[in-house]
Amino acid sequence: MSSVYLIPTFLAEQAIETIPAYVMDAVKNCTVIFAENERTARRFLKSMDKSIIIDSFEWHTIHKVEGEQITNFKSAIAANKNIAIMSEAGCPGVADPGQELVAIAQQLNCSIKPLVGPSSILLALMASGMNGQQFEFIGYIPIDNSERIKKIKELETSSMKNNSTKIFIETPYRNNQLLESLINHCNNTTQLCIAFNLTSSNETIKTKSIAEWKQKKPELPKEPAIFLIYAGK
Repeated sequence: MSSVYLIPTFLAEQAIETIPAYVMDAVKNCTVIFAENERTARRFLKSMDKSIIIDSFEWHTIHKVEGEQITNFKSAIAANKNIAIMSEAGCPGVADPGQELVAIAQQLNCSIKPLVGPSSILLALMASGMNGQQFEFIGYIPIDNSERIKKIKELETSSMKNNSTKIFIETPYRNNQLLESLINHCNNTTQLCIAFNLTSSNETIKTKSIAEWKQKKPELPKEPAIFLIYAGK
């Protein structure tokens, strides 16, 4: 029977130490790789182990899971091949592609092996000082200004009512617009954490009240960031 390995990749290319050694042992146990981005996946594997023979794997791209990829995935399972699923950064299936293939593997009773590695969502939550017992990852919030404001207010109300942390992301070039919306439309007492460049040499994770952020509003870099708000008790 096929085993499907969920392979974590680093968030920052220089942070090789965030990937446990056993991850590469799992990769070497596979013959097929389904990767969000084949180029970066190849670079990741080479940076982890220069002796690995990249072209010995059967490669498929899963940026968008379509009929062809599903057929190839099912064929590999039918042939009892071990499969690795890799996202471009972080953990596959968690705010990244891979979930649909894992669902198929579950339906086909494969052995599914999630491996330990960095998740920007969990790292940011751990370092935020916010409620880690009750939390919700929202993904992206609306781009339209009025819809965005409405969503922010809904999240803040839900955080207050349910004593929960709300976690969301934004396209890097809109980081500052999102910060502006949060500062202008959240209550002064609501806590806001901004975490960017996680695991890199210039990692930054700061939690302050909205009132404190207003006093000294930063210019955020156009880098991957995680935003968390907490309006609970």
